[in-house]
Amino acid sequence: MSPFHSSSLRSLLHAVTAATVSFMLSATAAAADTGTAAADSRDYYLRAGVTLERSRDVRFLDRDCSSETPAALYGCGDGPDGTPLQSRGGFDTMPGFELGLGFRASPLLRLEAGLAYRPTFSFQGEANFLERGRRQEVSVDASSISAMLAAYLDLPGLGMPRLGPFSPFVGGGIGVSRIETDETHMEFPRTRTIVPGGHRTDFAWMLVAGLAVSAGERTTLELAWRYADFGTVETGRGTGRVVWRDASREPLPLDLAETRASLASHGLHLSLRYAF
Repeated sequence: MSPFHSSSLRSLLHAVTAATVSFMLSATAAAADTGTAAADSRDYYLRAGVTLERSRDVRFLDRDCSSETPAALYGCGDGPDGTPLQSRGGFDTMPGFELGLGFRASPLLRLEAGLAYRPTFSFQGEANFLERGRRQEVSVDASSISAMLAAYLDLPGLGMPRLGPFSPFVGGGIGVSRIETDETHMEFPRTRTIVPGGHRTDFAWMLVAGLAVSAGERTTLELAWRYADFGTVETGRGTGRVVWRDASREPLPLDLAETRASLASHGLHLSLRYAF
């Protein structure tokens, strides 16, 4: 898999750093406004965790089905199944890692700036150029990095009872997500079509519900379910090619326009929170 473009990644990380600093200054000011003369050091925390998510149904379509130069991959027609030409399927299990820096503004409210990295996940699906039952598999590998500013409500702070040792919480966040794709491979009976990889940075948001349990004086273990919308996955604009399996012809270059799909996922997150 190709790495993230270093200049783009640096720009994204710089933006996240600036947002994190601004967030922490704002949170500190908010605590001061509520009459806290000096914030308790335990009000701040670091959260690290792992994630395991799956995507909902994914459909790759042309960004502009009427594009001629460069050429649209699918075009504006319908396939034999009566639906627009496309690739349908889903991304498989998406493992990832998270790191967050948070601040407890009150017994009810936590604010957090976080990064999540999903090093690799794969789309598996089928095109609908041919009749059902004929070979037309589609696959592409991807990776992503996302940055979120989130707010969490610890529900016992609203007077809700704990569930034994567990403290329920809910939350939500907004941010940005950058997704990179490798080459897309489309397998047909006699040929393979290869579509160039691409990348896109887009708006992202999430909703979270979970349980937290104390694991020590300073540590808290969290198990949460999260739904997240990462925006758009996009293949690249550039030169693709058609390759004949029996090598009877030279590869045919294709000047292709972008295709895109929406990416949303849901899954479990296991985190350890350390107050300092």
